[in-house]
Amino acid sequence: MRWDASRSLKMRPPVLTARSARALDALNAMVASSQTGFGAFIAVYLTAQAWTQADIGQALSVGTIVAMLSQLPAGALVDAMRSKRLAVALGGIAVALSALLFALSSAWLSVMGAEILHGFASCMIGPAIAAVSLQLAGRAGLGVRLGRNARWSSIGSAVAAVVLGAIGTYVSGAGVFWATAVLMVLGLLTLRSLPPPPAEPRAVPIAAETRGLPGAIWSLLNRRLLVFAGCVALFHLSNAAMLPLVANEVTRSTGAGANLVIAACVVVPQAIVAGLSPLVGRTADSWGRRPVLLLGFAALPVRGVLLALDAHPAYVVLVQALDGISAAVFGVMLPLVAADLTRGTRRFNLCMGLLGLAAGAGATLSTAIAGLVADRFGNGPALLALAAAGFAGVLGLLALHETRESRPGRSVAGAFGADAR
Repeated sequence: MRWDASRSLKMRPPVLTARSARALDALNAMVASSQTGFGAFIAVYLTAQAWTQADIGQALSVGTIVAMLSQLPAGALVDAMRSKRLAVALGGIAVALSALLFALSSAWLSVMGAEILHGFASCMIGPAIAAVSLQLAGRAGLGVRLGRNARWSSIGSAVAAVVLGAIGTYVSGAGVFWATAVLMVLGLLTLRSLPPPPAEPRAVPIAAETRGLPGAIWSLLNRRLLVFAGCVALFHLSNAAMLPLVANEVTRSTGAGANLVIAACVVVPQAIVAGLSPLVGRTADSWGRRPVLLLGFAALPVRGVLLALDAHPAYVVLVQALDGISAAVFGVMLPLVAADLTRGTRRFNLCMGLLGLAAGAGATLSTAIAGLVADRFGNGPALLALAAAGFAGVLGLLALHETRESRPGRSVAGAFGADAR
């Protein structure tokens, strides 16, 4: 008989005590803090080590490619592991080791090894934390829990950006990666405060249901997942290149002061995410998933159009507040909808991998398409093109049936014509 995850999660009481909830808060904050040490800090560090821009681009591209290729295998691996806490620990250790590789050497082999290790580990640790949250909070409490996860991840990222920036400026570039490794180790120590997950009914082995990764993917695919994955790809196609295009325009008008403007463009949305995410989770439970998704996705094309109108620094920072709304909705709703779509299966992390692959594909196309349009027609038309992609994502959501389980009583979801099947 097929194992029904949703029924087992309803039958057993949640085990997320106040102490373990705080431990999950700390875990999310520390993991996000550690992940902040990669990306832009790598480019700064390698530039100081006399790497050319072409070589830096190659290294970052390797990490991006590995991350995209790893989405599905990493998701399947986490699904296959009985202990999701062990999956978090293994992913965190790999991230810490990749940071140490950067800190110890800027040689080509060390940097490439670190990028490959980090690319795979990042695909593993995020879905694993969401899986731990699902185990401990249960489906009934998952929306609120994911909201807290997003809040503390945002706080961790914002604080780490300041702390690591200060270390890189006043200590050393390598010091950023030593600190990154320490932050991840501190995060993993919080796993000791989490209770073991509730006992689950004996499950049918995954191999008995499908044979290999292709069969597992095929068993997961359905219309709602394909529609949502398309919307996720369009969201990132619209979103990924917006801030870089604005940064280019702001740099032309303000020169060296652009660094402060861009910093504000990052911090302001993070603050909004921290404040808004718990409300997003609660609202998704009461209204339904699709109304919240529509509101968050709709903020993206509006932001693109407004950014195309003016590049004054204060105006840009104000408009970037809309990014906080979209980010809060997307950060909470992606794993929440994935949990809905895999109800009654053991494919949550594989679903997260599929959606992560869609997001990566959209982000990759975003920078390529925006660059071509901006070179030919200017930044304004490029931003409008990105806004059009975001609007297409909103239209796609109209074809997505409501994924939340139907509940007695009237909800706002009904006003949006949601199909609660």
